[in-house]
Amino acid sequence: MLSPVRNLCVYIFTRFSERMNSPYFTDSVAVLGTCATNTKGESAVNKGGIRRLRSRMAQGIKSEDDSPNVKAEDHEQSISDAPLQTHAETPAETMSSCNNTTTKVKREAVDKQAALTSPRKPRRGRVKVEYEEEEGVELKRERWEPRDWRTQLSFIREMRSKRDAPVDQMGAEKCYDTEAPPEVRRYQVLISLMLSSQTKDHVTAGAMQRLRERELSVDAVLKLDDETLGKLIYPVGFWRTKVKYIKQATALIQQEFGGDIPDTVEGLMRLPGVGPKMAHLAMDIAWNQVSGIGVDTHVHRISNRLGWTKKETKTPEETRRALEEWLPRDLWSEINWLLVGFGQQVCLPVAPLCSVCLNQHTCPSAHRSSPNRKLKSSPAKPAINGPDDKLASPTALVKEEPADSSLSQRRKNTAKQEVPGNQLTSEEDAPSLLKKRSRRKGRAGAQQN
Repeated sequence: MLSPVRNLCVYIFTRFSERMNSPYFTDSVAVLGTCATNTKGESAVNKGGIRRLRSRMAQGIKSEDDSPNVKAEDHEQSISDAPLQTHAETPAETMSSCNNTTTKVKREAVDKQAALTSPRKPRRGRVKVEYEEEEGVELKRERWEPRDWRTQLSFIREMRSKRDAPVDQMGAEKCYDTEAPPEVRRYQVLISLMLSSQTKDHVTAGAMQRLRERELSVDAVLKLDDETLGKLIYPVGFWRTKVKYIKQATALIQQEFGGDIPDTVEGLMRLPGVGPKMAHLAMDIAWNQVSGIGVDTHVHRISNRLGWTKKETKTPEETRRALEEWLPRDLWSEINWLLVGFGQQVCLPVAPLCSVCLNQHTCPSAHRSSPNRKLKSSPAKPAINGPDDKLASPTALVKEEPADSSLSQRRKNTAKQEVPGNQLTSEEDAPSLLKKRSRRKGRAGAQQN
C-alpha cells in the first residue's frame, strides 16, 4: 500500500528539484536576492516576490507546453540578460522596476510569437502613379478642310477679276449715300440689306434710289405712312412684309439705340426682319468689323457644290457654321462677294456653266446637271442641212419615239402633203429629203423586228 504513495512523493520531489535547479529559477532568485539585499524590509519583499514568482512559474509551465521552444528560450535569455541594479532603491521602486522588466519581456515575446504564427499577409504599400507631361508639346485637334480649296479659290478670283457682276455694281455697299452723315450711311446699308432678301440686285438698287430721293433716314422713314413706303420699295420681294419690318426696326433704332444701328450682331438680330446673314454683312459694311460670314443662297449653293462643307448642309445658317470651322478668318469678308458674283455669272442655280468654269476638273458637282438621267454614249452625227453646220451634241439626238414609229411617220408625211405651200423649193432638197426618209424607215423596221 505504501509503494504507490512513495512513488508519487518521489516523482513530486524529483520534479520540484529539477525546477529549483534550473537556470531560470536560480537566475530569478539571484535577481530578487540582489534587489532585496539593497533595500529595507527584506523579509516582506522576498515573501511577495517569491509568491509572484511561483505564480509566474506556474503560468510559464502551462505556456511552455503550448508555445514553441523559441518563446521559452527568448524569455529565459531576456531574464538572464537583465541588468542588475547596484544603487539603493525604495521597496516600491524596486517592485515597480521588477514588474516593468518582466512585463516588457513578456510583451516582446508575445509580439515575436504573433509575428511568427500570424496567418495575415503583409499589406502591400500603395504605388504612386505619376504622369509625366512632355514640355513644349501642344496637343492640337486636327482641323478638317476641303481638298483643293485653295486652288478653287484662286480660280474663282481669276474668274471674278473683272468685277462686272450685278453685286459689284448694285450691291449693298454701293447703294448708300457716301456724302451723308455716318449714322445715316449705316442706316441706309441696313435698309438695303433688308430689301435685298429674295430680290434681284437691280430691283433693290431701284428701290434704294427712290427712297434716297425722299431722304432715307430714321426720322424721314418714321414720318412716312405704310402706303407711301410700299409704293417706294415696290416691286421688291415680299414688299408688304418688308414695309412692316422697316417701320418696326426704325422705331426700335430710334428708341433704344439713339438713332444709330446697333454695333453688335446680337443687337442687329433684335431688329425685326434681320437675320444672321444681314447682321454679319452690316457689321462688315457699316461698322468695318468682321464678325462672321454672310451666307446667302449663292454662297450656300456653291459651298455645297464645291464640297466646302464636311457634309451636305440644308440651310444657309448651317453652311455659315461649317465654313467658319475651317476657313481662315482673313477670308471671311472676301468670300461673300466672291461667291455671290460667281453664282450670278458662272455657277448659276439652274444649268451652271461648268464648261467655262476653271474648276470643272476639281469640282465634285461639275457636269451634274441631271444626275438621275443617264446619257447615251453614241457619237454625234453631222447636221443634214450642210457641211458647214457644227456637230450636234449627243444629248440633242436622244429623243423618245412612240412604239409604232412607222404609223407616226405616215401621219407626219400625210400632214405635210395636205398643208398648202409645203412643196420643194429647189432640186437640192430632194435627195436630202429622200435620204432622211429612208433612214427613218430603216430605224422603224429595226424596232419592229
